[in-house]
Amino acid sequence: MDKRYQVFVSSTYADLKKERQHVIQALMEMDCIPAGMELFPAADEEQWTFIQKVIDDCDYYLLIIGGRYGSTTDEGISYTEKEFDYAVANGLKVVALIHGKPEDISFGKSEKDPELREKLLAFKDKVMDGRLVKFWEKDTELPGLVALSLTKTIKMYPAVGWVRASSIANENVLTEMNEVRKKYSDLIEQNTILREQYESLNSQQLCTIDDIDDFDSLFCIHGKYKSTAGGYTHTEDFECELSWREIFALLSPYLVEHPNDGSVKLQLTKILFEKSGERGSSPRIDDQEFKTVTIQLKAYGLVSTKYSKTTKGGMALFWSLTEKGDQFMLESRIIKKNT
Repeated sequence: MDKRYQVFVSSTYADLKKERQHVIQALMEMDCIPAGMELFPAADEEQWTFIQKVIDDCDYYLLIIGGRYGSTTDEGISYTEKEFDYAVANGLKVVALIHGKPEDISFGKSEKDPELREKLLAFKDKVMDGRLVKFWEKDTELPGLVALSLTKTIKMYPAVGWVRASSIANENVLTEMNEVRKKYSDLIEQNTILREQYESLNSQQLCTIDDIDDFDSLFCIHGKYKSTAGGYTHTEDFECELSWREIFALLSPYLVEHPNDGSVKLQLTKILFEKSGERGSSPRIDDQEFKTVTIQLKAYGLVSTKYSKTTKGGMALFWSLTEKGDQFMLESRIIKKNT
């Protein structure tokens, strides 16, 4: 079938109108369906629900970063960064195009507020963390970068896409396809049951690991954040020491909805930074220590992780509570009556 992919184009608006036009034109020439700020030029909180629905319907997320951070939400982050976080949390593959020479950007298209400049730099760091990005200097370079990057992404991570109703096979073929799909779903269900049984047994075995650290012993997690003092922004270190019991009690309620690995790391970072008592922005924790937390909680038999398909057809690592973890969460978080 002639499949078309819907691509969400995210960027600041006023300073990148020309660049967006080049990108959208390139997408249309690739038979893709562009979606983005042209649908909602006014950015406010009331439109966020609509923006989420548009992103939910997209197959890929294309980000353009120039010299501005953009207007901010009540949470203190730009709408562009909020869109990026939502797309990543929902498993969309990201194609990021970042201006390679910000010093050459005209003054009128550059961020003048020192605090917003720092937020822009932190946002770039977040986007470049763990993914390949392309750099551009002139708007005329963007169509070629879009064609190259998106074609490679589609090939490596094919998504669901859209097809014309007239392209769908006739009723008899469709019936046969539904029968095959049903049999496939039954096999997947059986496989899921077997996998859950295996993971349950595996969790029980992990709990018997010799010399595993006591559940009430302390573990110190380190991180970094942006701090502004004396008119300058610089990177500071922070640390937070909690017992494994405390880490699980604070994190477990967020695992009920089966979040992906990136969302769990963001939530744990927020918890630890608040517990540390430091004040600043853009906190991030040591990745290896986060992996240690993951492995330790799995070893206690409280959580499980597995790669699954996202709603957009890609793959992501998702967290969930085991039966034992669910029971521990209830015991640690319920309000008990006074005796």
